Amino acid sequence: MTRHSQRKRPEQTGHTVPDMRINRFLARCGLCSRREADRWIASGRVQVNGETVRQPGIIIHAGDEVRVDGKVVRPVSKHTYILYNKPKGVLCSRKDARGRPLIYDQLDVSPNVQSVGRLDMDTEGLLLLTDDGALARKLTDPRARLPREYRVRVAGQPTLETLQALRKGGIDIGDGELSDGWDVIVDSESRSHSWLTITIHRGRWREVRRTLEATGHPVRRLIRTRFGPLKLDEGIPKGSWRMLTAAEIRRLTR
Repeated sequence: MTRHSQRKRPEQTGHTVPDMRINRFLARCGLCSRREADRWIASGRVQVNGETVRQPGIIIHAGDEVRVDGKVVRPVSKHTYILYNKPKGVLCSRKDARGRPLIYDQLDVSPNVQSVGRLDMDTEGLLLLTDDGALARKLTDPRARLPREYRVRVAGQPTLETLQALRKGGIDIGDGELSDGWDVIVDSESRSHSWLTITIHRGRWREVRRTLEATGHPVRRLIRTRFGPLKLDEGIPKGSWRMLTAAEIRRLTR
């Protein structure tokens, strides 16, 4: 088989794209994830300029015609941005070997729309989903220090010393990691539990649960209420979602 750069291209295909790897191109078409695209390529389902390709490293150029199962595919012209009110008890995953509920069972979105970061199965609240990979990488970069706000119900009543430690950081949370300093507000207290509002800036794996567990105040309920400039709408029931407004997208991209 000739190299991709030497193949004859059709004179006109009706779409223009910057040079990119074929798996990324297929993801941009809203058909699948890049990983799934690699499997399609390996199984011979993808043709470029009339030739079946099996090499995931092939570069697609402007003017190339790409087909999947014989049908011409083109990148979507606009990205999708979704605010989802995740309920407790569902996974932020496409598949689960144990058959547990998934957020994508409830979301009618193309396969390349993915969550930006994740909420664990028992965490509720605001989840951003998009097919804008560049923005997703920017938002989840630890150097961005994007604020994430949570309402948390914890067991017991944290002391002033505990609250100071949470605000200062440096608590051993296991796996050789120390906690970051948080913004912490005590909203209410009872004999058995307290409600806190906390703001973190990195979003490490189970960071909130691990940190509060280390202070002797395990999390009983965890709800994300803000992600960067986005806030959870009171009018969106659990399990419901809406598209972001143009103003919200502009704030995110800034």
